[in-house]
Amino acid sequence: MNIFYNENGVGDVLLVQLTTERPENSEIEKKNDIALIKDAATDKVVGFNVFNASDYVKTEVNGQVETTEEIVDQLQEALKSNGVDLELDVDFTPKFVVGHVVAKEKHPNADKLSVCKVDVGNETLQIVCGAPNVEEGQKVVVAKVGAVMPSGMVIRDAELRGIASSGMICSAKELGIPNAPAEKGIMVLGADATPGDSFTI
Repeated sequence: MNIFYNENGVGDVLLVQLTTERPENSEIEKKNDIALIKDAATDKVVGFNVFNASDYVKTEVNGQVETTEEIVDQLQEALKSNGVDLELDVDFTPKFVVGHVVAKEKHPNADKLSVCKVDVGNETLQIVCGAPNVEEGQKVVVAKVGAVMPSGMVIRDAELRGIASSGMICSAKELGIPNAPAEKGIMVLGADATPGDSFTI
């Protein structure tokens, strides 16, 4: 789940994204202060907007709102009070984590891409990476599927030149870290970093 609020730019509306999937066609179902966004093909709810959001959710944030249990409880109550029968199933695990590059192979269809296996603590992800400095054995920062980058880009499962990729190995610049190096390349962490630990931008 990703939550966005920008009172100055959008008004008193909370935008809630439930999935990183982008349906080809969507339809809107309005119930009082809730607008459900559904995949027209499957009728699955992929997101919703909460109008008059300050009546339901307390936040001072302009931009992405941290997904906490308190916020989710407030959203669940907002849905219920507007007659919407939708149970929120939320993953609270961190989306920016330490990863350990356990294997790196040349992409079979692209000279400048590498296919990496990255241990992120509870699973090993396959990530296609274009950084020239990525190497087996490094500790790196991984943006998992569902992460929202400082640029606003949402990380999704993808296929790059025919190879599946789940997540992104990040550079300091992509993470919005002040005084990030200008040259292209991922950010390499110290050897003592632990795979799966949360990385705070």
